[in-house]
Amino acid sequence: MIVRKISLVVSVFFSIAAFAQDVSSSEVQIKPEVKLSYLDSVKNSFKKDNMATCVDSLWMNELVSLDIYDDLTKDIQTINSDVSVDEELPTELLKQRLQAMNEKSPFEIEYNQGLENIIKSFLKNRKKSFSRLMSLSEYYFPIFEDAFAKQNVPLEIKYLAVVESALNPKAVSKMGATGLWQFMYGTGKQYALKIDSYIDERSDPLKATAACSQYMTKMFNIFGDWELVLASYNSGPGNVSKAIRRSGGKTKYWDIRNHLPKETQGYVPAFLATMYLFEYHKEHGINPERAVLKNFETDTVQVKSQMSFKQIADLLDMPQSQIQLLNPSYKLNVIPFYQNEEHYLRLPKDKIATFVSNEDKIYAYVKHQSEFKGLPKQLALKVSPKAKAKLEKSAEDIQFYKVRKGDNLGTIADKYDVSILDLKKWNNLKTNSLALGKTLKIKSNDSIVKGPKELKAPLIDKKSAEEAIAVADNKEKTAAPSQEYTVASGDNLGSIAKKFGTTIADLKELNNLTSNNIGLGKTLIVSKNAPVVEETTTETTAIASNSIDSFKKKGVSAKKLGEDYYVKKGDSLYSISKKYPGVTISDIKKWNGIKDDDLKPGMKLKING
Repeated sequence: MIVRKISLVVSVFFSIAAFAQDVSSSEVQIKPEVKLSYLDSVKNSFKKDNMATCVDSLWMNELVSLDIYDDLTKDIQTINSDVSVDEELPTELLKQRLQAMNEKSPFEIEYNQGLENIIKSFLKNRKKSFSRLMSLSEYYFPIFEDAFAKQNVPLEIKYLAVVESALNPKAVSKMGATGLWQFMYGTGKQYALKIDSYIDERSDPLKATAACSQYMTKMFNIFGDWELVLASYNSGPGNVSKAIRRSGGKTKYWDIRNHLPKETQGYVPAFLATMYLFEYHKEHGINPERAVLKNFETDTVQVKSQMSFKQIADLLDMPQSQIQLLNPSYKLNVIPFYQNEEHYLRLPKDKIATFVSNEDKIYAYVKHQSEFKGLPKQLALKVSPKAKAKLEKSAEDIQFYKVRKGDNLGTIADKYDVSILDLKKWNNLKTNSLALGKTLKIKSNDSIVKGPKELKAPLIDKKSAEEAIAVADNKEKTAAPSQEYTVASGDNLGSIAKKFGTTIADLKELNNLTSNNIGLGKTLIVSKNAPVVEETTTETTAIASNSIDSFKKKGVSAKKLGEDYYVKKGDSLYSISKKYPGVTISDIKKWNGIKDDDLKPGMKLKING
């Protein structure tokens, strides 16, 4: 009896073990094998630095937005200081505050009716703008103060950058003045600022501020009055000298003001009004918006090989717009590498730590991308009639773009996914300079990917593109019904990026994410109307897929005319217009009564048929 029980127990034990083994083996069999791309394999080998430096993406957008610059520039040119403004600010109280400012400043700050009118105009119309400008000042003002202190220039001159550029290093005036301090080309060269096809140091906050400091010191040695120095900065020393002669030899700004050019007549009062609002913003209920990133939280590293902002963003899992913000002097979103010249990359300190700890792997990845010169021959397949028709149609697709403030060949090429060389070829451009208002011809699919001079990416000719599309036709599944994905249990940005054939950096850019943390049930934008493509085992096929997406971009649309569209995070008028065949940005603005380009998530847009 005992033997039977022992035998029964043993048989049950082995049965359970066998069952467990079957379950285990079945789990192993159904678990898909995830094959990493070369980029992911490089990133997975990085030494990690856990120091958190959070950058608010909305605040970063303010740093590169040009709307405040446009508004302030228009105000300074059009405000009539002789017209009183109805705004609550007692004249006697204003006189007391100006006197307090005058006592601690080298500027002659005196009350007059024109200055009161400009201050009240800013308070009435530009409160929100100044709230945003005070946020930006937390990043830029320490840079200015450091440079001015070295040259014994009054620190109050930092407010001049608000008047000049609205604290935007990419600001460009109608006359071509560029950067935070709005240097003209000749003046920039005079003060040894480097300007070439890749770099414009007029947009470099450190170097341009140093040049501004030198200019201010030189002008003060000539005029001996800081208000006249400001006037000469705006209109040139020659115009100030003329005004002094026409006034009978008077040497105070307010005495010669009427003899200066019209714009300069409002320039110094606008500077003093700006100083007043920064000094007394609390008393007027102006609350600065939160500034997350400050200059001392960043650092630089010298680059040892040419690399693009896109490569850096992919490797370090950070938005490309953040790299553009911190490195505004690189015109083409590329850090060049010249022999005997040093070029530096500025990043948040935690990203600098990652970069420095993994430099060899980063440069190996950049070199790998540079050396790959096209698709291999084994991808050659017969082009289907459907693919050939797509090629012929897209070859005829020509668009036109009107150059706006802040544009350069690099940003336009990036927007349309073409190369700078092609833009110059299509429009017979001999240099990289662009005139404001010029209309450019864009042949959307004449070039499949960016050329080697701009991004060192592989060139693919028309024949190779046909082969790539043929491969895509064999691999393509049914187009995804939605470009959104709801986060499930166990998901992370890495697994979602692999599932949809994208990168962590792109996911963060699309969804305005400032960290890698995502909540369960959160809805993410995972692609821009692109079909889901099966994973392949070779890296070359992945490159072909990327080329196909670029080549077929104009033909993809999952939206129908006549329906309403609800704005999502990351949307712009440009991206929305591309979802509907034949719809332009102007159409969307007209149908919805939109006067500017501001969109808010959740806004309902009419898309008329």
